[in-house]
Amino acid sequence: MIRRFMVATLVAFTLLLAGCSSMTLEQFRGTKPAFALTDYFEGKTWGYGVFQSRGGEIKRQFRVEIDGYWEGEEFILDEDFVYDDGETDQRTWRITPTDEGRYIGRAEDIIGTAKGREVGQALNWRYELRLPYDDSTIDVTFDDWMVRQSENVVINRATVTKFGIRVGEVTLFFTKTNPDGESS
Repeated sequence: MIRRFMVATLVAFTLLLAGCSSMTLEQFRGTKPAFALTDYFEGKTWGYGVFQSRGGEIKRQFRVEIDGYWEGEEFILDEDFVYDDGETDQRTWRITPTDEGRYIGRAEDIIGTAKGREVGQALNWRYELRLPYDDSTIDVTFDDWMVRQSENVVINRATVTKFGIRVGEVTLFFTKTNPDGESS
């Protein structure tokens, strides 16, 4: 009886958390500049970001340099990360446009496929990511929102959850101009 009550409480709590989000793609209908994922990310893009715990504490800072290009029917995003502690990481996205404003994405550390949709100046990506954790891995879900602010700038905010419970957020700023003025 107690177990059933605990399960029912956990399910109700998870549904309550899921219902708290009020952002929808439809609110961006008609906004400009249009997101246009493959247009924006083609060529070099730079980004700076932070990961915050659910309590708001900045746990990690990073820089990412992205090279975007077409390879046949797939759009490739080669991402090179450098973290504030000196660690580096690399991810290669293989993105396929499926319908007008819809995308499917794959990468080695993505479980299954990422699904994306853009409306107006916004893109919403949803996917499950396998991250290294201690001597093992942990699977977390990303609800990733990108909003194109100008021809040059995109702001990205992602909610990270585990079992439907928010564990943190990633905030990321992308630019088509190298903010450090260094050649890469």
